[in-house]
Amino acid sequence: MAGPQRANPRTTAQLVASVSAFQTPFMFSAVNVALPPIGKDLGMDAVMLGWVTTAYLLSTAVLMVPFGRMADIHGRKKVFLIGASLFALASFLLAVAGSGTMLIYFRVLQGVASAMISGTGLAILTSIFPPGERGKALGINTASVYVGLTAGPLLGGVLTRSFGWRSVFFVAMLLALVVVVLVLLKLKGEWAGAKGQEFDLTGAVVYGLALVTLMYGSSNLPSVVGFGLVLAGIVGIVVFVWWETRVSSPILDIRIFKGNPVFLFSILAALINYLTTSGVGFLLTLYLQYIKGLDPRAAGLVLVSQPAVMALVSPFAGRLSDKFEPRVLASVGIGMTGAGLVMLVFLGADTPVWFLVGVLLLQGLGFGLFSSPNTNAVVSSVDKNYYGVASATLGTVRHTSQVLSMAIVLFLFALYLGPVEVAPEHFESLMTVSRVAFAIFAALSFFGVLASLKRGKIR
Repeated sequence: MAGPQRANPRTTAQLVASVSAFQTPFMFSAVNVALPPIGKDLGMDAVMLGWVTTAYLLSTAVLMVPFGRMADIHGRKKVFLIGASLFALASFLLAVAGSGTMLIYFRVLQGVASAMISGTGLAILTSIFPPGERGKALGINTASVYVGLTAGPLLGGVLTRSFGWRSVFFVAMLLALVVVVLVLLKLKGEWAGAKGQEFDLTGAVVYGLALVTLMYGSSNLPSVVGFGLVLAGIVGIVVFVWWETRVSSPILDIRIFKGNPVFLFSILAALINYLTTSGVGFLLTLYLQYIKGLDPRAAGLVLVSQPAVMALVSPFAGRLSDKFEPRVLASVGIGMTGAGLVMLVFLGADTPVWFLVGVLLLQGLGFGLFSSPNTNAVVSSVDKNYYGVASATLGTVRHTSQVLSMAIVLFLFALYLGPVEVAPEHFESLMTVSRVAFAIFAALSFFGVLASLKRGKIR
C-alpha cells in the first residue's frame, strides 16, 4: 500500500501542472492567430496589436519572481489556486471586451494570473519529484507547454473562423476552471520551503517598476522618451540588485547566481533562446495571413508544425538530461533554432509554404532539445529552499525575453510602418520588418550557444 500512496501525489501534481502548463501557451499562441480579426473588429493598428501580446508577457514577467517568492513563503498550492481562478476571470473579461484598450487592460490581468501559475506549478513538481526522476517529470511538463503551443494555432484558427475571436477566450476560461477543480479535488498537501520568512515588498516594487519602465521604453525607441525610460529601467535594475544583496529575506536571492555557473549560464542561455524566437510566431502569423492570404485556420495549420515537434521531442530530451549533461543537448538545440532563423532571413512573398514548414520543423526540433535539459539544469543547480525562486526566475527570464523580443518587433514596426492598420500598400514594409528582425535574432542566437556551452556540468 505504501508504494501507490507515495506515487499518487506525484501523479496528481503532474496532471495539474501539465494542464496549467498547457493552458497559458495555448492562450498565447491562439490569440496570436486571432490578431488580424481582432484588429479588424476593434480597429487596432499594428502597434496596438503588438501590445495585445506584449501586455500579457510584460505583466507576467514583472510579477513572476515576486509571486514565486510569495509561494515559497505562504504555500505554492495556495498561490497556484488563486492564479488559476484569476485566469478564468480575466479570460471571461477578455471574451466580452468592447474595445482595443479594454482588451489590452484585461490582457494585463491575465498576465498577472499567468505569473501566479507558471513558476508555481513548476516549483510544485520540483518539490515532489526527486532528482533522479525530475528530468522526466519536467520533460512531460515541457511537452504540455508545447502541446498548448501546438493546439493554440490550430484550435485558435478553427475557433476564430467558426465562432469568432471571442470564443478563444471562452475556451481559455473553461480550461482555467478545469485546473481550479483539479487542484481543489485532487491536489492534497502544501509546499512552502521558506515558510515564516518575510516578503520583500520594497524589492518587489523596485523590480516591477524597473522592468515595466525598461520594457515600455524599449517599445518607444528611438524617441527621446524611449531612451530616457530605458536608461531609468537599467538604473532601476541596478538599484534592485543592490537592495537584494542587503535585505535578510530577498525576493530574488542574488547568492544563487554567485559561484553557480550552471545556474547563471543556464538562465542566460534561456534568456537568449526565448529572445530570439518569441517574436517569430507573431511575425509569421502576420506574414501568413497578410502576405500569403491564408485564413486563420490555414495559418494555424502551418504554424502548428513547430510546437508539434517540440511536444514530441521534449519528454525524450528530458529523460536524456537525467543521464547526460544538459549543456550538450541544450547547446545543439539552440544552435538548430539559430540555423532556422538564418533561413527565415530569406523569406519573401513568393516563398513556398513548404519551405516555411521545413524551417519550423527544424526550429521545433532545436527548441525541444533545448528546453527540458535547460530547465533540469536550472532547478538541479540550487538548494530545495530555492525551488520556487529558481523556477520563477527561469519563468521570469522566459517572459522578460519574450517581451524584449516583442519590443524589438514593435520598435521595427514604429520605424518602418508607424501607427497604421496593415493594408496591401504596407506589405513590403511588413516584409522588411520581418527580415530585419530575423537577422537580429539569428545574430543573437550565436551568443546563446556560447552561454549554453559555458555553463559547466551538473554532475
